[in-house]
Amino acid sequence: MIERQHPGLFLTFEGGDGSGKSTQAALLEAWLRKQGRTVVRTREPGGTEVGEAIREIVLHHRGHIAPRAEALLYAADRAQHVAAVVRPALDRGEIVLQDRYLDSSVAYQGVGRGLEADEIRRLSLWAAEGLLPDLTVLLDLEVGIGRSRLDGSRTRYDRLESEAAEFHARVRDAYLALAAAEPERFMVLDASLPVDELAALIRSRVSAALK
Repeated sequence: MIERQHPGLFLTFEGGDGSGKSTQAALLEAWLRKQGRTVVRTREPGGTEVGEAIREIVLHHRGHIAPRAEALLYAADRAQHVAAVVRPALDRGEIVLQDRYLDSSVAYQGVGRGLEADEIRRLSLWAAEGLLPDLTVLLDLEVGIGRSRLDGSRTRYDRLESEAAEFHARVRDAYLALAAAEPERFMVLDASLPVDELAALIRSRVSAALK
């Protein structure tokens, strides 16, 4: 857990496709609201009108997008999202639960696409004016299991979900390396555990952060 620099709490969910990020974010949101907390649940790409337009391009555009162009589009989405949604909520003392943030860019656009991971991280931090999460929950899952989960829940895949298994293996390795480099910020969980067990572990960590 890093030192908080705002009245609110900024928590991000990271992990490969099919790892259960949205499910755990929804469960945590419901639990926090029962505690009387004000919660903003959001996502990247997206979360703003500008961001939703960018999301459509980066995830559903049928033509080729150069890796650097893709990275810059994600950074633009992040800049708008932090300025318009995330930082104002944190300054109000609210809890922000976010599906994907800068670690996704490092893992997917950096390592996955073969770009320089440190450059992508610097770009993301510049776009976000240095804002880091207070806690990042990394739901780690074998690529094959994640793919089987998607097969059962999707009628079509987006541009990133459609990448080969080797791409997703690089992304998973990148996530684990990021978590190892910042153990105070990351909470790494085995995403193959039962949903309720994962939710309980996350609640316990968040409870400690809110004290």
